[in-house]
Amino acid sequence: MLECKQLTFEYADGAVGITDIDFSTARGNIIGVIGANGAGKSTFFKCLLGLLKPQSGTLLHQGNPVTYNKKSLRQLRQSINLVLQDPERQIFYSDVYDDVAMGPRNLNLPEVEVDRRTMACLEQVQAKAFMDRPIQYLSFGQKKRVSIAGILALSCDVILLDEPETGLDPVMRNEMLTLIETLSKQGKKIILSSHNMDMIYHICDYVYLMHQGKIMASGDVETIMTNEQQLKATRLELPMLVKISKSLNKSPDELKQTLKMF
Repeated sequence: MLECKQLTFEYADGAVGITDIDFSTARGNIIGVIGANGAGKSTFFKCLLGLLKPQSGTLLHQGNPVTYNKKSLRQLRQSINLVLQDPERQIFYSDVYDDVAMGPRNLNLPEVEVDRRTMACLEQVQAKAFMDRPIQYLSFGQKKRVSIAGILALSCDVILLDEPETGLDPVMRNEMLTLIETLSKQGKKIILSSHNMDMIYHICDYVYLMHQGKIMASGDVETIMTNEQQLKATRLELPMLVKISKSLNKSPDELKQTLKMF
């Protein structure tokens, strides 16, 4: 489990960081972190990874405070890792196989286990078909799959996804949603940041709403994503399904059931 208590990080130049953040992966299986640009989502993710050391508060991993020494951070990052919005920033090798295999090799695993993990993860993200192609010839969506496979190969318990649907066409976006749901069913905790309110409403079971570095609200997805006044106050919009349900004077659940009939 990953959690933090009153976590605060301030940038030296005065830029918005995070203030008194309370968070726990025990709240949900697929957790959404939403907020407008500058809300502090990226800073928060970096703090969860131990990339930024907070000035106050506590980050806990499996109930133990992270101490920010080399051993503590290594243990943290073997359990939690991040898939960046831009896969170009996460791919280091010129061929697919070696890039996905890099993490397990850095853990000094036997080559047989490295190969088993690499091939299994490539298959899980549907990337085996282009595993022999040079990275520079892959599409943005294919590179995204490679970057996800590289994180999966580390066998993390918690996966952070930064804007996972950005740059994907509709087919690949649906495949991404299916992958996220599959990983959750396999026992992975998923924490995702997104501006796509429709995706958050569709896939998350718990949501944290951030604004100006603070958690303004948290709760089950239905509670947070149907509160129009609260979302507007933080420069966000209602999900489309909720908007339509309001215009038809129906509950979102009623509309979902109606749509299933077609």
